[in-house]
Amino acid sequence: MPHDGQDFQMMSTSPVLDDLLTLTKAALSPVETLLETATEKVRATVTQNDRVSADLLEANQTAAHGLAWFATYVESLRQMQGWAEALLAEDKFGEIEQLILQISFGEYLWQIYGGIPMSQGEILRAQDMGLGQDDLRGMMAPEIMTLTQHGNTQAARLRLVELMRETRANITVGATGLDDELEMIREQFRRFTVDRVEPNAHEWHLKDELIPMEIINEMAELGVFGLTIPEEFGGFGLSKASMCVVSEELSRGYIGVGSLGTRSEIAAELILCGGTDAQKEAWLPGLASGEILPTAVFTEPNTGSDLGALRTRAVQDGDNWVIKGNKTWITHAARTHVMTVLARTVPDTTDYRGLSMFLAEKTPGTDEAPFPDAGLSGGEIEVLGYRGMKEYTVNFDDFEVKGENLLGGKEGQGFKQLMQTFESARIQTAARAIGVAQSALDLSMQYAEDRKQFGKPLIAFPRVASKLAMMAVEIMVARQLTYFSAREKDADRRCDLEAGMAKLLGARVAWAAADNGLQVHGGNGFALEYAISRVLCDARILNIFEGAAEIQAQVIARRLLG
Repeated sequence: MPHDGQDFQMMSTSPVLDDLLTLTKAALSPVETLLETATEKVRATVTQNDRVSADLLEANQTAAHGLAWFATYVESLRQMQGWAEALLAEDKFGEIEQLILQISFGEYLWQIYGGIPMSQGEILRAQDMGLGQDDLRGMMAPEIMTLTQHGNTQAARLRLVELMRETRANITVGATGLDDELEMIREQFRRFTVDRVEPNAHEWHLKDELIPMEIINEMAELGVFGLTIPEEFGGFGLSKASMCVVSEELSRGYIGVGSLGTRSEIAAELILCGGTDAQKEAWLPGLASGEILPTAVFTEPNTGSDLGALRTRAVQDGDNWVIKGNKTWITHAARTHVMTVLARTVPDTTDYRGLSMFLAEKTPGTDEAPFPDAGLSGGEIEVLGYRGMKEYTVNFDDFEVKGENLLGGKEGQGFKQLMQTFESARIQTAARAIGVAQSALDLSMQYAEDRKQFGKPLIAFPRVASKLAMMAVEIMVARQLTYFSAREKDADRRCDLEAGMAKLLGARVAWAAADNGLQVHGGNGFALEYAISRVLCDARILNIFEGAAEIQAQVIARRLLG
């Protein structure tokens, strides 16, 4: 490998590819060792009486959350290495893939050493986790030095963009590593998105309109709502990886369209994991066909992510239940047929142990009368983006729910049932983030080709091209981390850690892509008529819902520190 300043992209013979993969593989060992050291140092800081202390974890959030980000980077590099090795074995590791690998390793290794951005204004330094210069000596390994010096160079980025321009007909920048069946699914949904979603998405956004039922019905015909529901209940019984591909391509057109599937995914997972046989028979076929549209009703004013503190109550009234309380940030609440409602049923409890889950039937509403049922009211929350389904407050005033619709037929299981859905929901959210990031790249590539400044297209300027290159690279990194978490879920292994990492990184990648995409558009990007303005608004929510970035990092840290 070059140690004299020559870039990898200048070489293309197969022995050099083998050398690159040997180099990147060798670079993993020192960072894995450093992660172990960081974990022990942070654990010592937050441990009291041989147990991780919640108070100490909170007092040392920078260290703990920084550890989560560090571990996410290490896992990302592992997955990129596995992706590259698999492609090489299939003779699919071409120049684009080589460049993506070397740039991703070069950049992420540098960030591990010099500072990982947890957000725009928060840079994690090694010393924040208690690491000193002696601990960092492993980062001076020759393989890491070579990759950091020669991996992510301007020359490599410009060559990548040159190849991107030549292969724009391809759906993705570089081979994804998925099998042919999944790529056929991708092609099918890409065609649907290009034909039916992209031409209309910006108008839906600007007018703050609900996604037309015509589109939802077409999605149902394509099987979006029953992808992962078992065949015995009317679904396709496909993998979580297929869910990722579909979510990517739909969200690439419009995040609202991509997120419609999330509603059904959450509801179906709740029923599959916690429902009775009768509830599965009653609800899953309708969810799979799209005849039943669900909404998740969990969050309350002043609780946010602290779901254990929910105050909405359900009281038994004969055979049925009566719900009283207020919920907020309920997506697609008006037009749906059933609400999965988390409410407190066990008297004198103040934590998660008193919560139960209900499948609360409702009548679909309209813009004029969003909540026509007795005991149910609410209003729309106006939002910057993520508009196609709309957000609502929902008020329960002795709203009646059938007794048979207590999920699982047992009280006090609601929080546990909800936790079982978080892995799938976060994997799906990571996939939506990839789609949003890809949308930003699509729009920015086209604009940079079309817009002329100083006698040449914007894409000819190195800093513009570099922005586009880094979008493509980080999209692939987030994609591989997301696919890994999906494979773990499909193998029925616990993957809250992996799903959390995918969501954490994916959300940041989407925001960075949208922000840089708007910068490529310049002043025009700030104009509402340009679609990148919508993508920027849509990207921002990804760091908040399904667990804010800070909550996500906290969950990851707790798992790492154990």
